[in-house]
Amino acid sequence: MSEADFTPEEADDALAGEYVTGLLDRDAWNDAESRLRRDPLFAARVADWEQRLSGLNDDYAEVPVPELWPRIESRLFPRAAKRGWLSSLWAWGAAGTAAVAVVAYLALSPAQPSLTATLVAVGSTLKYEAVITQDKLTLTRVSGNPADAQHSLELWIIAGDNPPVSLGVIAGDRETISLPGVEPGQLLAVTLEPLGGSPTGKPTLPPLAIGKLDSV
Repeated sequence: MSEADFTPEEADDALAGEYVTGLLDRDAWNDAESRLRRDPLFAARVADWEQRLSGLNDDYAEVPVPELWPRIESRLFPRAAKRGWLSSLWAWGAAGTAAVAVVAYLALSPAQPSLTATLVAVGSTLKYEAVITQDKLTLTRVSGNPADAQHSLELWIIAGDNPPVSLGVIAGDRETISLPGVEPGQLLAVTLEPLGGSPTGKPTLPPLAIGKLDSV
């Protein structure tokens, strides 16, 4: 199949894969870098490719990578741009633990999930698995620590270019909330907020973890 036969979504996914694996020439790489700053869905595709290929890095020492997550953060959470943000992606070493958590959920539920997302962290081991079944979202923390006594973790959903919408404070290791009308491609994000949640209805800090909802 030639590139001319690709759908727009397939072409975007191929471009993200070539960007992650370093197969683009200089001009194409610069174009992809520019797109990361303005297209959150393309940035999420790049993050997906990073996760798919993460196992190839197991035998190598961790090294700094291009500042992908700051670009996602500045695109989706512009008010948080004043705060510092770590420039390296969290290592994807807990993928096996996340898979076990999802399998355990499916074994206990007779209904099949329709959407899933893996929310990965920047600069920490915080990681969540999200599963949507029959308009209910189940969010499970599979690694990392909860918020301290002075703060709360808050869950947000981002649809296209719309601003983030709060889904509430994450009180425990596992939360289930009603969430109808969700579509593939929308993003889930977790931020650290003042105790009880954001007082403004908007994120007050950059996302700690972010992931894209995909169909099962």
